[in-house]
Amino acid sequence: MPVMVSVLITGCSSGFGELAARSFAAAGHDVIATMRTPSRGEDLLADAAAAGWSLRVVALDVTDQASIHAAKTEVGVPDVLVNNAGVELVAPVTGASDEEMLWQFEANVFGVARMLRTFVPDMRDRGAGVVVNVGSIAGLVGRPFAGFYAATKHALEGLSEALRFEVGRRGVRVHLIQPGQFPTALGGNTRHAEAFAPGSEDWELNERLSIAIKGLVPESTSGGADAQTVADVIVRVALDPEAPFRTLVGGDAEMIAAVKAHGTFEDFEQTMRTTLDFWE
Repeated sequence: MPVMVSVLITGCSSGFGELAARSFAAAGHDVIATMRTPSRGEDLLADAAAAGWSLRVVALDVTDQASIHAAKTEVGVPDVLVNNAGVELVAPVTGASDEEMLWQFEANVFGVARMLRTFVPDMRDRGAGVVVNVGSIAGLVGRPFAGFYAATKHALEGLSEALRFEVGRRGVRVHLIQPGQFPTALGGNTRHAEAFAPGSEDWELNERLSIAIKGLVPESTSGGADAQTVADVIVRVALDPEAPFRTLVGGDAEMIAAVKAHGTFEDFEQTMRTTLDFWE
């Protein structure tokens, strides 16, 4: 019988966060499923009650330090912290306002940093804890028209590496998950820059590129890519002391990482431009 651990997950109203909450709870662990709007967790709570899971929904907005402190006061310091909450800005690198750029970084970088600053020192002091940061293949590759999203995921790579060095010697494990494309509700947290709209320069190019990227691997177009796969990896990595620091998830992520790892960036660029027919 596995030992029950307490797990706090951000961004549990949908997607990887909700699936991970269900998976941890179904495996017998105590889950704190956090989200900005707790009313969005009603179905999750109902299913937990019906299944007899140990799961509660708690309000937590990673862009608000007071909200994070309130959640910590309510639930304490978990054994496992999963930083999953995130948003995505679609815009050319030269086409986003200051407000739009800050919106992207507030959730994906500053929000994670706030969570780490609030919970990890206690894990370090007690000599035990696990942090799982949900990154993206975008942490390795800058996709056109998603440069700011990629920048936040590149930043998460650096934060995660540094944190692993800093607290690993004090009994805290740090891991980074790098999913490719999976059908989740991240689209509901996606925002197009005001200056990047139908009719604007490169709009149609971005639309064609999005279709091409979805076709990188058969699972992306056939519906075979299952977001539950990512949730399963989050659970496995959190509970396995021997898990690697980085874990790629998805055929597209594995393919892109493999291509980029061999040869120069110019070789990678040529391959991806050819694969995606991105020559304009």
